[in-house]
Amino acid sequence: MSAAGGTVTAGVGAAGLTAGVAALGGARWSAEAPWLLPLGGVRLEVDALSGLFMAVAGAVVLGVAVYAAGYGRASRTASWVLPGFSAVLVLVPAAGSVSTFLLLWELMAFGSLVLVLGEHRHRYRRAVREAGVWYAVLTQLGFVALLAGLALFAALAGGQTFPELRAAAGSLGPVWRGTVFALLAVAFASKAGIAPLHAWLPRAYTESPDPVSALMSATMVNLGVYGIIRFGLDLLGGGSPWWWLVLMGAGAVSAVYGILQAAMACDLKRLLAYSSSENMGLVLVGVGAGGLFAADGDRRLAGLALAAALLHLVNHSAFKGLLFCAAGSVVRATGVRDLDMLGGLRARMPVTAALFAVGALGAVALPPGNGFAGEWLLLQSLIHGLAVPGMATAVVLPLAVAVIALSAGLSAAVFVKAFGVGFFARPRGEAAAAAQESPPAMLAGMGLLALACAGLALFPGELGPALDRVVTVAGAEPAVGGGAGVRLRTVSGALAPLWIALALTLAALGTAALVRLVARRPRRTGAKLWDCGGGAPTARMTYTATSFAEPLQRVFQQVLAPEQDVSVTPVREFAYLEERVRFRHRVPDRIEHRLYRPVLAGLSAAGQSARRLATGSIHLYLGYGFFGLVSLLLVLAVGW
Repeated sequence: MSAAGGTVTAGVGAAGLTAGVAALGGARWSAEAPWLLPLGGVRLEVDALSGLFMAVAGAVVLGVAVYAAGYGRASRTASWVLPGFSAVLVLVPAAGSVSTFLLLWELMAFGSLVLVLGEHRHRYRRAVREAGVWYAVLTQLGFVALLAGLALFAALAGGQTFPELRAAAGSLGPVWRGTVFALLAVAFASKAGIAPLHAWLPRAYTESPDPVSALMSATMVNLGVYGIIRFGLDLLGGGSPWWWLVLMGAGAVSAVYGILQAAMACDLKRLLAYSSSENMGLVLVGVGAGGLFAADGDRRLAGLALAAALLHLVNHSAFKGLLFCAAGSVVRATGVRDLDMLGGLRARMPVTAALFAVGALGAVALPPGNGFAGEWLLLQSLIHGLAVPGMATAVVLPLAVAVIALSAGLSAAVFVKAFGVGFFARPRGEAAAAAQESPPAMLAGMGLLALACAGLALFPGELGPALDRVVTVAGAEPAVGGGAGVRLRTVSGALAPLWIALALTLAALGTAALVRLVARRPRRTGAKLWDCGGGAPTARMTYTATSFAEPLQRVFQQVLAPEQDVSVTPVREFAYLEERVRFRHRVPDRIEHRLYRPVLAGLSAAGQSARRLATGSIHLYLGYGFFGLVSLLLVLAVGW
């Protein structure tokens, strides 16, 4: 990345972080430029909810900008588009009108598509092209739903600014409000990578340049959650319980399915991509629970669930940005993403290995990782929600608790696989054996993100007042800031992350001292013992990502539906002798296989059939145009 582009991107991140922190502190401001955009102009409004997402986006952009300065390999287009894309990520939460929001949203989609295709000259063009097509199609389908929902909302409200929408929401009928929410929820869930609208996510994250993957996974997907909170809870004022039950169901499915696919993945970046789908699913479970509690009248508990979801979102941005940057360092050093071909990187890339470990510790949601506080608080809010009367809460909340517990356990297995197979044991490929540590700028960028992870892990309670201001904007009551609400007791006292970190550090130092003491005991050497014919261990004797995931694949075989094929090639002269046996095994994305493939096959068949209409006759083409014009006039006449 060029020095100018890196400097501008870092400046954008610093500005976003500063403005976001100021808004979280209670500052509010707005600006309007009627001349900048036809019809509606540009309107910006910043409150605490906007500030949280602006601060998160700015912090990640700042770290990634430092990282990208040492990345080196970037096209000229990507170097110039990245600062603009970063600015749009910061500005989307500041939009104060429908036209401004749509403009910034489409600029974000276009900029990210250009960046996804940024390394088509350095990678396999077919895979990059396929990723770009999937991302473009699903993004634009989501934009159609967003445009329809916002246009309907603005038409019913008689205005397009957010204050006008907020004032008119109460006068809308439940059918219209439900229709608007359904359209917007589809659009925002697609952007957040929620199953079954996630098909673009593993492709785009895997094939895009590594700094872009970090930005998309740690900031862009957050804006889908922002849209649901802003429009569903703030502007629409909440709604019927079914809104939030559907949202919780989608989040739960995405959490479990995403982490199962991550457990089966051997591609390091693909594994992290599916992990993002899982974590966004958990955030959506928390947002849905907050909306459900608010619909039932318990706004204090709604504030607790929303605060938990937002805390996990902040933590996810920190550790996922770090993990994608560390994965990019591995890919840059080895040119390999396949975990089965890695190994032994801890000795060759010790700093990258340590930073990846920090991010992995946050991802598994165990103390002292930064992901622990958010998931624990989310569990507490769901457990306390069992006291809310109603059949829906009595059935749904225990299932949500089970989903969070299952996803947490699978996350531990996923990142033990990623870290253990990728960084320990012996190198299983020449590229891994020849790997070298990343440049200082890349390590500095990852270090900034690791510091953010450490700060969030040790002092999560410091976010309490800011989260109270955010949930107040969303229509809930303060619950975690320590005022009239409940303090973060889950992360205080005996479970304080600082004490947990100190205890684990002392335990690790004690274990290391004990091992060193035992190692000093005199041992008899020089005696060649019988090795049972095994010889010295080799790289082929170590666990691979495929073998590590095989037990989980057996347990969840009915869900994953793995495919395998055995091809036997006999010897030409002797049919009973095999010349070659080829075994192929893969775990496909079942949702994509069952949902998207039939649709694509149907569209392909329709396209082939439509070729019969293209006969080359100008008279026939004029007839098509005349028929279309008459049909349009008839529709307008009936509508008038």
